[in-house]
Amino acid sequence: MIILGLVLLIVGFLLKIAILWTIGIVVLVIGLVLLLLGAIGREVGGRRHYW
Repeated sequence: MIILGLVLLIVGFLLKIAILWTIGIVVLVIGLVLLLLGAIGREVGGRRHYW
């Protein structure tokens, strides 16, 4: 999700498409939150680790 968020941010910035930029930010933040929760040992979606 983090890589997808970064790709959407870059594509949205280069093509000047605001909706891609916004979706990229949202996906990136969700990916980072899931990564953080998985790193501290909290189960995410029934899994012990989330990568």
